[in-house]
Amino acid sequence: MNAREILGWNLRKLRVGKGLSQERLALAAGIDRAYTGRVERGQENVTIDSVQAFANALDVPIADLFVLPSSKSLPPTLPAGRKRKRDH
Repeated sequence: MNAREILGWNLRKLRVGKGLSQERLALAAGIDRAYTGRVERGQENVTIDSVQAFANALDVPIADLFVLPSSKSLPPTLPAGRKRKRDH
């Protein structure tokens, strides 16, 4: 895994662990949702400011975004589809 893939893996793992959608994370970080998706897929060469924004939004140290996942780790996933709106 290269650094972009490690960052993307950990970003997704932490986001899923907190039950956040890409859209919610992007909003909290002040970053475009499509960009967030590309970062998670390891397709973007992010700036340190973007890494800091993601870490702040997830309330984790920056170092947590660069932890090498174990070779036995499976990609984190959320249930498919949007959450149902609550009735008022």
